[in-house]
Amino acid sequence: MLADVRERIARACARAGRDPGEVRLVAVTKGHDAEAVRAAVLDHGHRVLGESRVQEWRAKAEALGPDVEWHLVGHLQTNKVRYCRGFALLHGVDSARLVDALEADGARHDHVFPVLLQVNVAGERSKHGVDRAGLADLAARVRDAPHVRLEGLMTMAPYDPDPERARPVFRALRGLAERHADGRTSMGMSGDFEVAIEEGATWIRVGSALFATKPADERGAVEVDG
Repeated sequence: MLADVRERIARACARAGRDPGEVRLVAVTKGHDAEAVRAAVLDHGHRVLGESRVQEWRAKAEALGPDVEWHLVGHLQTNKVRYCRGFALLHGVDSARLVDALEADGARHDHVFPVLLQVNVAGERSKHGVDRAGLADLAARVRDAPHVRLEGLMTMAPYDPDPERARPVFRALRGLAERHADGRTSMGMSGDFEVAIEEGATWIRVGSALFATKPADERGAVEVDG
């Protein structure tokens, strides 16, 4: 299934006139145990994994070993910051309070946290993320924090069986990123990542398209990240 996702990435890049090397696939492992991840992803040479829950990541990272680049793709609570120095990138930073908590922990441990600011582009009440009006201030707060480094912006489009309906959201995030984050974006999941690539995604977060079965805790439910 990884080969199929890679082929879909290549076709989307061709349609958009992009180099596939510009798009980084984050394989979202939420709800899949270490052996399932190894069989579906690691054994096929892919090493960039995303996890939504810090607790699940800690157990999985120990089982899968050091040769993995881990991204936190779910919402981060301030009381979990102390566990996050092992992530290569935090995709869901969305408040000044969280930026301050990351800065405090980074200063204590001489560590710089690479982050993406999550933007609630569609204004959904059920989604985390800073609104468009607050983005400039939050980006400035990150730039004033020496132990937090802004790498880009992230969003989740509203769920819709038609991926084309996500296009305006992705296009809007790209515009915001060009103003605030050098155009770098994390957007697109299993149902809409091709549209996200066409709209300029730097990272895509793909889960269910990589696995033969849905996560054990999400079968029958709409997948929220991946």
